[in-house]
Amino acid sequence: MMNMTPLTSAAAIFAQQAPAPNPLFSMLPLFLLVGGMYFLMIAPQRRKQKALEKMLSALQSGDEVITTGGMYGVVTNVKDDRYVIRVGDATKIEVAKGFIQSVVKKDGVEEKKS
Repeated sequence: MMNMTPLTSAAAIFAQQAPAPNPLFSMLPLFLLVGGMYFLMIAPQRRKQKALEKMLSALQSGDEVITTGGMYGVVTNVKDDRYVIRVGDATKIEVAKGFIQSVVKKDGVEEKKS
């Protein structure tokens, strides 16, 4: 019979390999991080973009708008990819659709895109 000292029996216990962990458990933090990034960053940005597209599609002649440059004006004509805005008595400018920041409602309250 083999004589085992306490030191060798402890070494034999620690030398045994633990069972391999499930690969899904090691990937779980990565999945949680990606899911958190989606709900904190991507989903709100997507909602914001849809609201902006809805506001731009509802824009029509006579609406008062603010451009991203801070110019107030009244939409006089809607074209395919831009708006014609009257910013003064005889001054009209053409602005791309992406440069409309918000619509000013008739009662003076702004409808912001963000």
